[in-house]
Amino acid sequence: MSTTFAPTPVPAADRPAPRRRTRVLALPEARWALAATVAFLLGLTLDLGGAPGWAYGPLYAVAYAAGGWEPGLEGLRALREKTLDVDLLMIVAALGAAAIGQVLDGALLIVIFATSGALEALATARTADSVRGLLDLAPATATRLADGTEETVPTASLAVGDLLLVRPGERIGADGRVTDGTSEVDQATITGESVPVVKRTGDEVFAGTLNGTGALRVRVARDPADSVIARIVALVEEASRTKAPTQLFIEKVEQRYAVGVVAATLAVFGVPLAFGDSLTDALLRAMTFMIVASPCAVVLATMPPLLSAIANAGRHGVLVKSAVAMERLAEIDTAALDKTGTLTEGTPEVTAVRPVPGSGLDEDALLALAAAAEHPSEHPLARAVVAAARTRGLRPAPARDFTALPGCGVTAVVGGSVIEVGRADTPEGDETTVRVTRDGTPVGTLALTDRVRSDAPAATAALTALTGASPVLLTGDNARAAARVAAATGLTDVRAELLPQDKVTAVRGIQDTGRKVLFIGDGVNDAPALAAAHTGVAMGRAGSDLALETADAVVVRDELSAVPAAVRLARAARRLVVQNLVIAGTFITVLVAWDLIGHLPLPLGVAGHEGSTVLVGLNGLRLLRESAWRRASSA
Repeated sequence: MSTTFAPTPVPAADRPAPRRRTRVLALPEARWALAATVAFLLGLTLDLGGAPGWAYGPLYAVAYAAGGWEPGLEGLRALREKTLDVDLLMIVAALGAAAIGQVLDGALLIVIFATSGALEALATARTADSVRGLLDLAPATATRLADGTEETVPTASLAVGDLLLVRPGERIGADGRVTDGTSEVDQATITGESVPVVKRTGDEVFAGTLNGTGALRVRVARDPADSVIARIVALVEEASRTKAPTQLFIEKVEQRYAVGVVAATLAVFGVPLAFGDSLTDALLRAMTFMIVASPCAVVLATMPPLLSAIANAGRHGVLVKSAVAMERLAEIDTAALDKTGTLTEGTPEVTAVRPVPGSGLDEDALLALAAAAEHPSEHPLARAVVAAARTRGLRPAPARDFTALPGCGVTAVVGGSVIEVGRADTPEGDETTVRVTRDGTPVGTLALTDRVRSDAPAATAALTALTGASPVLLTGDNARAAARVAAATGLTDVRAELLPQDKVTAVRGIQDTGRKVLFIGDGVNDAPALAAAHTGVAMGRAGSDLALETADAVVVRDELSAVPAAVRLARAARRLVVQNLVIAGTFITVLVAWDLIGHLPLPLGVAGHEGSTVLVGLNGLRLLRESAWRRASSA
């Protein structure tokens, strides 16, 4: 029996904490930058007001200490590891300015540098906030039913087989199946569905989704560590620990570049001094050169766009595992797809009902008879037959004495007759044929096929437009089934009846011609091809664990059209990286030339250098906006 209750207030302990954006002052970098700024402004006020040095000097010292201790410490640690950090160059430049009497200019450099670091930390935190919406979903506790009693337990302690009671308005504590009750569940955070989904007995539910007005009993089907939420957490955490090849290359260049800057700074200081320039002017020019030549903006050019793209794609159900994968996704120029579970739903549906002439049954009567016998079965073909009967509005008669023999079919007594439903010996083309007999006499057959995803034709067309070549269909299914799906999705290059190693050979064969292959699949047999491809994307809802682990990205809600959107977003991130590198390089070139040829004031050099750093950081965060995904989806 299903029972529906009126919504009741959810206890505060069970209510998920609202997701909030990171407060600025929650970041230590922001607090130190604020302290440095306040001390600098107070000192500047006294300095400009004609106060004695003992009044404003300590305030400038506080600004130096508050804004410079952390990057200075990090720079010394890097130096101990025999690497030269750009942060240390900034601190040395500020101290050098103070040493020649330019205390105000040095303090301004520290303040701008500290503020830039705080903005960078805030940008990183806000990016993490965008991703955290995927993580803070599962409730901390759940109500477990055992021996007729209820107990509140931590969700982490749940085990497969536990029975949970989910009251109206509560979040579901674990992945599982409904054993009793009917309710609407809002699972937009997991699958992206815009409206709540009706859940009845036998339906799958996910941890972290929000129950509606009905009460549900849910049998835990996965350990909490293996739930969809846990998989998402693992993928996002993995993404946060990796860096793109471009970033790693820049970090390697940074070390050599920093050494070069130090050598050039010594030359900028020594050469004018040798030709009669004053010590103060030579040192000031050298300090300015060190500041404007430092590659802070170049270093910051790559990661913000890639991490922003990862966060935005993750919000829309495409979990890219790393910045490396996002960068590689932008490079693909050929697509290859699996059939079952990728281009198709992966579940059968009844496509033809064929009564035997003279059986006295029409299509509806034959389907209702088969559905009555199949109703108690959990076999996928049985569910497809029952679903087809419901679609036609048929009410199957009650069945008794149900028996099922694996591999053969089912038997039940319906309306006083013994009805047998099982696979026919000879499949017809790419169909699965089910034979129905009544009291030992054949009365008809049902044809079932795997349904093509509704968005598959549009997705393959979009991939063709993006890569300039029609995608390749790689499947282990028979040639007729592959040809039917290829015709429905507009594919012309079809390779059927492939073993897993054959798929790998096909992918490598394409890549040997100089192409970079995007392979999309879902099964265990697709894992080798996912690993061999330049970029592998797995369908997440029905995908095997091995496929999910092997792939570079996962489409959580199995929406194939999200793949070309993710490719476009990755390419947008790559364009932003190039833009940032151009911006950073232009600023450095102009400021260095100005300092060497003319006379660049130190405050202006500081403002130009730090301004370029902030500019490329903010430019990279543009891909966090919702409009970036909309453009990628509609292009």
